[in-house]
Amino acid sequence: MTTYDAVVVGAGVTGLVAAWRLAEAGQDMLVLEARDRVGGRLRSEVHDGSLFEIGGQWVSPDQDALKALLDELGLRTFPRYREGASLYVDRAGEARQFTGEDLPVGPATAAAIEQLTKTLDDLTAEIDPDRPWEHPEAERLDRITFQHWLEEQCDDVEARDNVALYIGPAMLTKPVWTFSALQALLMAASAGSFQHLVDADFILDRRVDGGLASVPLELARRLGDRVRLSQDVTAVEYDDEGATVVVGQERIRARRVVLAVPPPLVKRIRFTPELPSEHRQAREHQSFGLVIKVQVEYPTPFWRETGLSGTGFGPYQLVHEVYDNTPEGYQTGHLVGFVSDEEADRIGRLSADDRQAAVLESLVGYFGEQARTPTTYVESDWQHQELTGGAYGTSFDVGGLTRYRQLLREPIGPIEFGTSDVSGLGFQHVDGAVRVGTDLAQRVLSGR
Repeated sequence: MTTYDAVVVGAGVTGLVAAWRLAEAGQDMLVLEARDRVGGRLRSEVHDGSLFEIGGQWVSPDQDALKALLDELGLRTFPRYREGASLYVDRAGEARQFTGEDLPVGPATAAAIEQLTKTLDDLTAEIDPDRPWEHPEAERLDRITFQHWLEEQCDDVEARDNVALYIGPAMLTKPVWTFSALQALLMAASAGSFQHLVDADFILDRRVDGGLASVPLELARRLGDRVRLSQDVTAVEYDDEGATVVVGQERIRARRVVLAVPPPLVKRIRFTPELPSEHRQAREHQSFGLVIKVQVEYPTPFWRETGLSGTGFGPYQLVHEVYDNTPEGYQTGHLVGFVSDEEADRIGRLSADDRQAAVLESLVGYFGEQARTPTTYVESDWQHQELTGGAYGTSFDVGGLTRYRQLLREPIGPIEFGTSDVSGLGFQHVDGAVRVGTDLAQRVLSGR
């Protein structure tokens, strides 16, 4: 039986970055991927002759690790379209235009949003995204839900709903009563500040020519036949000398194993000896959010003709946020929107036709009747894929961050664990995957 220096399980960005750095260092290594493709939560598809990014797609200015990798791989970026006014749909269903960052709400609500934003930014500045449990108030903040924290801070419902939107439906894709205030602060700290999450022009700054999925595709191309697809790892047997990875009837020996799969998916693998109980429990308390990404193509970007950017927010809308998503050089117009958490539950029970009708009705609330008749409609519904289980990333339930701390990153014998789900900076983003993949490779190379 051949013994490799390292076997990487998972060909998402984390695993491929780790593998590429190991290969660069001269390691004899192998990547095993259960799917029939690379990329994990990144994928591009062509529908009716147009490119649609099914998974993650944006690059923000603070994502230094991702930007450096894009440069290294020779992948070009272009700015997201943002010229013109944005839209805010209020509780009554009225779409109001605005420019800049301030929502068109009443003076009292605007003041409440400003105060909540300042409070969150002040707290976020005290959080180390790699070690949020070290904050002096971590225990208290981790034992109350983000909804409870918002209610403690503010009695303006519309202000609370708008602030909640940016962390709950928009980022963690969970109801705000299911995760802690500390988890919310980690989400903000991972992006540098809460203000960065609020500012769509910052966090959704640029896109990759050909799609962000070009990153794993190019890494896999460089790794060549060291990447093996449709290789579902079912067991790992480990000892002091290394590990044996089981794929079907094949047994593959390695000195080190890197498990680059989301925490909830680790349990698909049978370990001998068993993982320590606290490691199993930690992963059982981290779960994916739920979001349906919807994309529509029209003959033209008609919203631009009326001075709109295509950006819209509506905390009371089925589609809670929407953006112009037209690829560079296209004459047609694309919009992308998101349906999250409980709303995704609700429309997920509908037939495909009824679900599409509901989404388009919501887009009509932003852009009028022209939005009802796209030429192409595409959904990304990750929770129905066993090897993902949700989107965009995983987060702890209430109390989980302080209870389990860094366990998800701790190695066990020759086995290393990591994905963007356990990153500090770049948490649940591709930038975090690059950072974690780089760190995993360094740990293997240093023999830690």
